Amino acid sequence: MENPKKNIRLVSNKNSRVILPNIMTLVGVCIGLTSIKFAFDGRFELSVIAVLIAAIIDGLDGRIARLIKGTSKVGKELDSLTDIISFGVAPAFIMYFWTLNTLGKIGWLISLIYVVCVALRLARFNINTGGEPSWRDNFFQGVPSPAGGILVLSPLVYDQSGLNIFSYNIELITPILFIIVSILLISKIPTYSFKKIVVPRSTTIFLLLGIVLLFGLLLIFPFNVIAIGSLIYLLAIPFSIFHYQKLKKGSLSNKTSAEDEPEDML
Repeated sequence: MENPKKNIRLVSNKNSRVILPNIMTLVGVCIGLTSIKFAFDGRFELSVIAVLIAAIIDGLDGRIARLIKGTSKVGKELDSLTDIISFGVAPAFIMYFWTLNTLGKIGWLISLIYVVCVALRLARFNINTGGEPSWRDNFFQGVPSPAGGILVLSPLVYDQSGLNIFSYNIELITPILFIIVSILLISKIPTYSFKKIVVPRSTTIFLLLGIVLLFGLLLIFPFNVIAIGSLIYLLAIPFSIFHYQKLKKGSLSNKTSAEDEPEDML
């Protein structure tokens, strides 16, 4: 009699493992395109939330792919395409429909410049990845596209948050912010990647509690959390530059010391 357990087999080949992260990436594309539709309909609060969801998916799909060993060249290229749509094209259209259209052709030109900078940033990222792991993996060159997409949406987010801590001219600050973020995207300023955070086992419970608290606040006060998070991210850039330079100096010192050591004489 045939053993029924032999008929049950877990699919473990790589072609099957790449399906889940690629599906998540495609869902991110759909959400990014949907954010444009929301902005076209004048539902800007939903468009911002859609971009935020796309950013969360973007942060998870690559990690899940590495966790289940389902990385692939197709997934890498698909992820870049998703980033251009969700964090390049979508934020540009959202902000153009919201306020940049009041600047006429200049507003459209600013939107185009931003999208081009996102594309250039992703092209450079794809070329530079794949090298030997090092301390540099803790940093990005320039601001990553998901962060850039959230940052250019900051005026809209602040307007929807109702914080009213300070007043500003939306038509003036929005194009200036677009230009600043576009420069940060293609710059070589080191920013934290948060890819290799080591969490001690003793603090895991506090990390999980913090994540639950963060998502709870996002559900209750989404625009307030995004606005404060964007400000914290900008303030963290000088610290990342200082940290990068410190690690770079230490790495060069260690390399010089190793080269100066005399070889053993046989």
